[in-house]
Amino acid sequence: MIRTYKYRFYPNKKQVEPLEHTLDLCRNLYNAALQQRIYAHRLRRKNHYSKQQNELPALKKQFAEYRSVHSLVLQDTLHRVDKAFKAFFKRVKRKREGENIKAGFPRFKSRQRFNSFTYTQSGFKLLKNGHVWLSKIGELRVFRHREPIGEIKTVAVKRDKVGDWFITIATETLDVQPRKISTALGVDLGLKNFVTLTSGESIDAPKLFRKTERKVRRAQRILSRRVKGSRNREKARIRLAKLYRKVDRHRDDFIHKLSLWLVRKADLLVFEDLKVANMIRNHTVAKSIGDASWSKLVQYSSYKAESAGKRVELVDPRGTTQICSGCGTVVRKSLSERVHRCSTCGLLLGRDLNAAVNILNRSVLRGTQERTPVETTPTPVRASVVKETGSPRA
Repeated sequence: MIRTYKYRFYPNKKQVEPLEHTLDLCRNLYNAALQQRIYAHRLRRKNHYSKQQNELPALKKQFAEYRSVHSLVLQDTLHRVDKAFKAFFKRVKRKREGENIKAGFPRFKSRQRFNSFTYTQSGFKLLKNGHVWLSKIGELRVFRHREPIGEIKTVAVKRDKVGDWFITIATETLDVQPRKISTALGVDLGLKNFVTLTSGESIDAPKLFRKTERKVRRAQRILSRRVKGSRNREKARIRLAKLYRKVDRHRDDFIHKLSLWLVRKADLLVFEDLKVANMIRNHTVAKSIGDASWSKLVQYSSYKAESAGKRVELVDPRGTTQICSGCGTVVRKSLSERVHRCSTCGLLLGRDLNAAVNILNRSVLRGTQERTPVETTPTPVRASVVKETGSPRA
């Protein structure tokens, strides 16, 4: 199992220079490798990762500045180009098969769009004083608030849009044996109620971006009025980036706490396999869906469940809201109808609770457990149960 640990670090002025120099060289290499791939593609010639990697020694001889970058960092940059092309061809294949998606050809990276480089296998060392040593850069003062567990596989250095620096350490640990499933919960994701459980509990959507939207709009207007390339424009850009980062951090904090709360409640969590990319094409609710970050909740719940020997299952989302969880009759409902009323069996449930029960009933991993829906009334869960969004980490 792969786990990642993210730490803030504070480079001094002497260290910022090699860090930014490494980023610039890696970005130039990425763009050059991409241009080479495009040229070969137009001539219908093959140009793959191995061929480009073999050209690195000649590149270092011709351009001496690349000797100041660790060889594995350069190789990883070429891997990124290779992954971008493989992902592109997969999207092309899916589009030809009928999926309504954009192929998205790999793009050249500007300074604002290339903000990280990665050491793979070697070139790094974790020091006893909590600092991290990186080859060709030196010792970095890292705020290591907790020690990484497992064998270290990669160390990535990233500069965020505000200009702060972070190190991400990826480790590999032994897989935890799945425990026997004794408790299971169906989880319905929504915009009004962020989650509704088959236990009857529900949590309101935090709507974090909506709360900051006015400030973001004002910051965007100020940025658009500044002269490109000026210092005032850069200040306005950083101010806007800080607002977005604040929303992202609050959202991450909320979803981390909520996913932990969910994993502690049951051995099996069953979610809908939602195609969020298709759903946000509906411009009426696109902003709210993006703000909700359903996919992130499923992702965080999955890795937390895996590390605890528990499971997360995704099921077909079609008809979970319209089908009666008591008798299976299709009961048509508009988006404004919040209560499920079945004229066939008389079942009366909240719309989201009915969907949650249907989601649980579609579980394959649940096995032969009793699948009769429990008649219950939705119980709102206060924010204090999952901890307040944005509160200090424990």
